[in-house]
Amino acid sequence: MGKIKHTKNELKSQREALSRYQRFLPTLELKKSQLVTEIRRIGQEIETLENALRQTGDELRKWVDVLAEDFDLRPLLKVSEVLSGEGNIAGIDIRIFRDVHFEDVEYDLYTTPLWVDRALIVLREQIARRIHIQVLQEQAEILRQELRVTIQRINLFEKVKIPETRENIRIIQIFLGDAMTAEVVRGKIAKAKIQSRKEMVSR
Repeated sequence: MGKIKHTKNELKSQREALSRYQRFLPTLELKKSQLVTEIRRIGQEIETLENALRQTGDELRKWVDVLAEDFDLRPLLKVSEVLSGEGNIAGIDIRIFRDVHFEDVEYDLYTTPLWVDRALIVLREQIARRIHIQVLQEQAEILRQELRVTIQRINLFEKVKIPETRENIRIIQIFLGDAMTAEVVRGKIAKAKIQSRKEMVSR
């Protein structure tokens, strides 16, 4: 606790600071609640996508013998662009997944095995899901960092600043109260002395 002045101006300043902290604390609590809710929602979205990845992966395994046919799908699965937008959660800017574009590679429909078209659709969906999960994980990490900072601020206000300021106000009020009492006592003593002198002169 820093040294405080025992003055009326300091008392006013400390009361204003306390009012500020008490006004700001509910805003931080609301932000914390929003962040927790969003982190939970993102977690659920990631889980849904991961379940879809696993389920589709299980289905793809049934195709293994067919996919083992001598045809390289990799040139047809190159990502050309990941489309994303900007979002805002509890005042925090985050990247939002929109879509994935793949390189437009032409292939001979006559010589290409029939399963390739369907395989490309499924595998591109899988790649898009993985990228979507990565973007969601980035979001969650940004929000978790912000949540840590927000909780630290709440603790600072609740456990340090507000109790400290209340104690400062109490100390200043006691000091000013004692000073006022001492002033009254000095006034009474001075008045008594003046009265005593008057009485002596009048004799």
